[in-house]
Amino acid sequence: MEKLVLYFEHIPSWHRSLILGGGLVLFWVLEGLVPLVRFRYHKFRHAGLNLFFTLTTVVVNLFFASLIIMAADYSTRHHSGLLHLFPMPLWLFTLVGLMLLDLIGAWFIHWLHHQIKWMWKFHLVHHSDTWVDTTTANRHHPGESVFRALFTLLAVIVAGSPVWLVFLYQSLSVLFSQFNHANITLPKWLDTALGWVIVSPDMHKVHHHYRRPLTDTNYGNIFSFWDRLFGTFAFVKDTKSLHYGIDTHPEEKENNKMGNLLGMPFQSYRPPTTDIIPPTTNSPSPTTPP
Repeated sequence: MEKLVLYFEHIPSWHRSLILGGGLVLFWVLEGLVPLVRFRYHKFRHAGLNLFFTLTTVVVNLFFASLIIMAADYSTRHHSGLLHLFPMPLWLFTLVGLMLLDLIGAWFIHWLHHQIKWMWKFHLVHHSDTWVDTTTANRHHPGESVFRALFTLLAVIVAGSPVWLVFLYQSLSVLFSQFNHANITLPKWLDTALGWVIVSPDMHKVHHHYRRPLTDTNYGNIFSFWDRLFGTFAFVKDTKSLHYGIDTHPEEKENNKMGNLLGMPFQSYRPPTTDIIPPTTNSPSPTTPP
């Protein structure tokens, strides 16, 4: 554990870039080998659009990096935050810290995006993707990236996270997001088993169904138990029956054009609909997990 702490305390910037790029390449390759859905789309053009938003996310995160590091250093010096209330062995300190950062910096802000109309309009850029794959992971409007960075900062302050734990969390967060967005299929027993602890590909695909109520479920990024704890978990047995995108922006000229995506948060609010089709073998509906 001490070696892990030392590594992430001094992790070079190019290592962090390698984690981002390496994860994309790995899951991109796996999508070709074991795809969940065989999309009929221009994969490179789609990736180019999404990678633009990945780049804007990186720029926003760089802008907030100094504030996050300052907050982490302050917590370390003054032993402030929830992690410093009780003495813990290093492994437990790490696990609890990751859980707190994931809860506030990922699950909670994601849930808020679905509750507040003006925030939802920024989040629409992510949900409007009709071809969900590993490049969708960081398809966030720059405005949403700011919100996420602010809540990461809040999470660091509340948890009292040291710098090494922040860098570990951010590295894991990137990889898990690429993993659970990837258009890959795992053996059903394995995906279901993983879904009890971490967010699996099948679990997160449910969140990308184009209509409520499934759109408002499965907000997690790393740990899946937050959704089970807060009553926002949904299980769909046949994830191939899901329809990606968002019902309010079904046209490709709206959901696959750079200019419209950047301006989407400033357009008039469009209320989403709710899927009221009775459950059939062809309509995805929440079921009880095995």
